[in-house]
Amino acid sequence: MSDDHTRVQEFFTTRAADWDRRFPDDGPAYAAAVTELGLREGDRVLDAGCGTGRALPPLRAAVGASGAVVGVDLTPAMLEAAVRAGRHRDGRLLLADVAALPLRSGSLDAVFGAGLISHLPQPAANLRELARVVRPGGMLALFHPIGRAALAARHGRKITADDLRAEANLRPLLAGSGWRMTSYVDEDTRYLALAVREA
Repeated sequence: MSDDHTRVQEFFTTRAADWDRRFPDDGPAYAAAVTELGLREGDRVLDAGCGTGRALPPLRAAVGASGAVVGVDLTPAMLEAAVRAGRHRDGRLLLADVAALPLRSGSLDAVFGAGLISHLPQPAANLRELARVVRPGGMLALFHPIGRAALAARHGRKITADDLRAEANLRPLLAGSGWRMTSYVDEDTRYLALAVREA
């Protein structure tokens, strides 16, 4: 396992048990972001870096019983927390790395990634891997329940010019990874970048 993976696992392992208690009011923001993905009954969707699975219930509601929902995370403790919360009933949980997904090429209609982009060790390569598993015309949502400025303030930092989540940085990163950004919102109350998988 690379040092990057070890750091990510250590960071989330120590926070898994009380993650949902720390952010109890995020549910409506997750549901709203899932709605903007435009999923339909029967669609197949991946929650990349699913953590405790907070997106799984709205994803399941969007694709219905005939759809498929898969949650992938690198940290066993986060997946265990998802099971304790009962969210495994809304989707299949897999211990896996977004750098090498155990999924067929073009097998999905969409990917949802909450808080994902800032934890990717190789963003361009990792976004290419997400593009690999999505059919042409499928969607990607990069989401956070609060915007960049609010998140930086929460951690006692300021936004920097090299922040990958900034539109000026994210748009070309996505374009070079098989995605075309279709919308971008960065407000105090939410962050959501949507992109479509290029043919």
